This record gives sequence, structure tokens and C-alpha cells, in this order.
Amino acid sequence: MSKPKIVVLGAGYAGMMTTKRLMQKLSPEEAELVLVNKHNYHYQTTWLHEVAAGTRNQNQARMMISDVINPTRVNLIYDEVVEVKKDENRVVLKNSEITYDYLVISLGFETNTFGIKGMEKNAFSITDIDSSRMIREHIEYQFAKYSTAKNPKDEDLAILVGGGGFTGIEFAGELVEKVPELCKKYDIDRSKVRIINVEAMPRVLPGFDDDLVAYAKESLAEGGVEFREGAKISECKKNSFVIGDGDDAEEIKAGTIVWTGGVTGSSILSKSGFDITKGKVTVDGDMRAPDEENIFILGDCAWVMNEEEGKPFPPTAQAAMQHADTCSDNLKALLRNEPLSKFVFDDKGTVASLGSKDAMGTVFNDNKLYGKPAVSMKKVIDNRYLFLLGGPKLILKKGKLRML
Repeated sequence: MSKPKIVVLGAGYAGMMTTKRLMQKLSPEEAELVLVNKHNYHYQTTWLHEVAAGTRNQNQARMMISDVINPTRVNLIYDEVVEVKKDENRVVLKNSEITYDYLVISLGFETNTFGIKGMEKNAFSITDIDSSRMIREHIEYQFAKYSTAKNPKDEDLAILVGGGGFTGIEFAGELVEKVPELCKKYDIDRSKVRIINVEAMPRVLPGFDDDLVAYAKESLAEGGVEFREGAKISECKKNSFVIGDGDDAEEIKAGTIVWTGGVTGSSILSKSGFDITKGKVTVDGDMRAPDEENIFILGDCAWVMNEEEGKPFPPTAQAAMQHADTCSDNLKALLRNEPLSKFVFDDKGTVASLGSKDAMGTVFNDNKLYGKPAVSMKKVIDNRYLFLLGGPKLILKKGKLRML
């Protein structure tokens, strides 16, 4: 009798941790494990803004999957997912196909431009290693071009960041550090460079309280970041944002435009016939897709409801890792005919970096942290994931160990 086959789609936080946990919780005789990913590497999504700004090398933000997932225990398939044929227990890949007994979908996010005219065409987005590298290279190109132009335009040095959420603010913080380096390298006056964050909501960083937001804004403003809150973008042109409509419209020009204002779950979900709400599947408490006995959906592809508050839990990296714990426990339970467990979110807090030397956030029961203590906690959070994935060896190789 053949072993049950568990197929995990996507090697992001949820996919990697699910695979790691299954290796630990199941014996080789209990199940065949398969991990499918487009690339042969995994990357820290929460570090992509650093790669985009040029403050972290792209190779430091990624690791070979085979270095942390044993290829003799897990069948690693590097291919692109095209569609899930859930009625046939089959996954169509770009170059092949694969069957499964149990499926875990953790295919990550895609950019959501909310239908803003020209945004998808004209703005960069921080979605993966390649897109982040392109942003870094484009920013430096703008500085190099300015330094050699006969009639340089200051607007070419401006950097527009659309969206004042977590990624947009952390990206702005890295730019505060990188821009002076570029100015020195290309002999450009720092005062000629603008970093402008544009947010449609009344204030940036929804989810943080007023004190934390005020601290973040003051810290970044001291580094030259300009904030435009309550500024709805009506159009993104090749070299500008248009804010507002009609006679009151305002155009802000820039040489670099980066959209960080929204994400949605993988489009594979809707293509595969799942019931979608705002780009994601609202999963049951055991992390399975509704009416599906053998399909789990995790990470940025899933809405996991907080029943007490009547809204989904935030789609964070720590949540994705906890999705993996519940999913792997329940896969083990299914194989052993044991009761399934329900997802319970353990909120350890959230810390946002404001460059490498400043941060703010909350930890454990909403205790607020600012400055160096917050920076230290941010490094602990990042290193904890590396430890869970690959132990001390991975922390020493990839972790944030810089002294304050």
C-alpha cells in the first residue's frame, strides 16, 4: 500500500515551516512529503524592503531550500504552479503535474493596486527578490544619471512611496539610511533628494496606536521623509502620482515610484475555483478550505477569522508560522485518525523598523518599545524564525547580528 502524499505549494514562511514541522512530526513511513516552489531558494519577505533600498544584499535575504529542507526526506520540485484541480487531487505545474492525497496551499501574495489607473504599469512593487533588486538598481541609476547630466532635474532624484502601511514605512526608513550614501558616492547635495510617502488613509501605520505612529513619523521626518496623509492617488503616471481629482488634483513628480499600498492572495486561488473574499480564502478554524477535507490554505492566501472581534487576524509573518503549526498538527491528526485542533493566534507583538538603528512597536500584552530596545527586539523576532527553520547555524549565516 502506497504512503499518503502531502504536497506543499509555496516555500514562503508558512510553506517552509509546515514542511519543517512535518519532517519533525511524521516518520518517513507515514507520508511522502513534497514541496513545490518556483525557485530553488526561500527568502525573508520581511527583509525585501531592505533589498529594495540597497541596505541589504539580496543573497543575504535568501537561502537555498535544500540547505534547510532535507532533499532525501522531502521531494523538492522547482516549478511554477498553474492550477489546482481539486476535484481530481491534482496540481498542474508549468512543466509537469503532480497528484496528492493532502494539499497545503501557501503560495504567498501578489500586488493589489486597487484599480488605480497606471499603477500596475508605471510603479515598481516589493514582491520578491527580483522586483526588489530592480528597485535598488533603478534608484542608483537615477543618481548616476543625475550626476552626469548636463541639465539635471531634481525631480529625477525624488522617490515616491505609495502606501503608508508596514512595508511602505519600513522601506522609507531604509531609504533614509541609503540616500546619504548615494549622495556621497555621486557627489550630490542631500537636500536635492525627496522621499515622499503618500497614504490615502487619514494616517500612516494603521494598527499601531497614536504614540507609536507619532514616534515613527518624527523619526523618519528627521531623516527627510515627507508624509502626505489623507491623499488618495487617482493615477500613477510614468513619473508622477496624481493626487485627487478634477480642478483640485495635484501632481507629484519623481524619478522612482514604488507601490507598497496593498497585496492580495495568489491568483491561483480564484483560477482553481476556490471561493474568494478580497483575494483570499476564508478558511475554517482547522486551516482547511471550506468543504474540503484534504486541502489546507495558509499565509497570505488565507483569511483566518478572529471570532471574538469578527474580523480576520492580521496576515503577518508570525501568523503564517502559527498557521504552519496548526496545519502540520492537523495533517498528523488526519493520518492517525485523531481529533483536529483549532487555530489559536498567539500575538507576540509587532515591531516596525525605521532603518537599522531605530524602530518601534509592541510586544507581549501591548508593551510599547521605542528606539534601541525595539531594534533589539526586531532582531530577536527575525532571528527566532531563522532558529526555528535552521537552528543556530542559520542564524550565524543569515541572522541580524550587527551591533547597535
